[in-house]
Amino acid sequence: MNHRGHQTLQNSSIHRTVLPNGMVVIAVENTAADIIAARIFVRAGGLWEPPSQAGISHLLAAVMTKGTARLSSLEIAEQVESVGASLSTDSTTDYFLLSIKTVTADFANLLELAAELLTAPSFPTAEVELERRLTLQGIRSQQEQPFSVAFEMLRQGMYCLHPYGFSSLGSEETVANLGRDDLCLFHQNHFRPDNTVISIAGNMPPEECIELVERVFGQWQAPSVPIVAPQLPIVKVNPTVVRQAQETQQAIVMLGYLAPPVQFDSVNASGAKVWQSSLPSDYAAIKLLNTYLGNGLSSRLFVELREKRGLAYDVSAFYPTRLEPAMFVVYIGTAPENAAIALEGLRTEVERLRTIELTPEELLASKNKLLGQYALGKQTNSQIAQVLGWYETLGLGIEFDNRFPAEISAISAAIANEAARRYFTEPYISIVGPASALQKTDAVLPSYRY
Repeated sequence: MNHRGHQTLQNSSIHRTVLPNGMVVIAVENTAADIIAARIFVRAGGLWEPPSQAGISHLLAAVMTKGTARLSSLEIAEQVESVGASLSTDSTTDYFLLSIKTVTADFANLLELAAELLTAPSFPTAEVELERRLTLQGIRSQQEQPFSVAFEMLRQGMYCLHPYGFSSLGSEETVANLGRDDLCLFHQNHFRPDNTVISIAGNMPPEECIELVERVFGQWQAPSVPIVAPQLPIVKVNPTVVRQAQETQQAIVMLGYLAPPVQFDSVNASGAKVWQSSLPSDYAAIKLLNTYLGNGLSSRLFVELREKRGLAYDVSAFYPTRLEPAMFVVYIGTAPENAAIALEGLRTEVERLRTIELTPEELLASKNKLLGQYALGKQTNSQIAQVLGWYETLGLGIEFDNRFPAEISAISAAIANEAARRYFTEPYISIVGPASALQKTDAVLPSYRY
């Protein structure tokens, strides 16, 4: 039985439907331009990769558009480019993604092509080998970039054997052993309608969108075997220090803290995860602190460490949304002779969040910046389709689009301070730079480095 419903996004109506085969369809009508964007999410990203096959999602995404049982790589490209459309594939830690954008008149044809790519890719052996070699080149290139090296060391230190500890490209060892048979088996296990979400925004009534999706994907049936959940190791807090000497123009210093995933309070009678608490989540509080500390030219890190002290070529913070425990990272690129001072500066600024509450002015400015950027991130059809499909795929539901701004607005200085004290304890530390710079950090590194 189909489950149909709708909710409101600003001035639009969001329609959510579950097809008989288990595929979730989200449709939003936007008549501002004669364009339609679609995002097709499959729960088949890095989280579902065994350690011995790290990088298989990336390789699969690179090869999926290179052929089907009926079409060659060139024929697929011509079908897309002949109408000025775009079609691409990508993979992340938490999902696989196929993206489409085209004029309304061509949407049905592009959607049929997308369905063929998703359900019947041929993974030509020559294309698999080519993309595998390109991936290996990309991995080697990352090993020459100080930021990538520092982040790789930090990530591995924080997550160990958890999939979040691996690069999305994989490693030279794992990618070298991947072949066509591995891609076919991974596709067979994870690409199924009851593991798929399609989100559509554009100049088409939602009812027509849903009917079109049901016509195109309706024959795609889910296997009788249940979806295999990833078997994930528990992520434990065990701060470490990792350093690597590399003759570079600047030293890269990173501090990482394990931070909350997107969390849920309970499960309702239908099995859906729902929010119940009237208080903002730790996730929302850390998002706000990330904005205050490292988002943009007015952020605390930029003003204090770059503008006032002249320590930074680049300085920022990031906190990605994740299904599993996330990472909150602050980093700085600095002159090698300033590595120790920069490390102390980063630690001081994060520690300040634990000991001093944000002023009313700082709190309001951070909320306005975060909510403004959030609103600006949902202007185009592509952005709307991405946001709503992403929330559904992560298990948040489309109602999270209204829930998140409400939570941000409700955060007090005390709530933000409590979240900082809970998560920003001892950091994981990663440093890359000339040997002379590493030596200067000895005196300020914590004792647990050994």
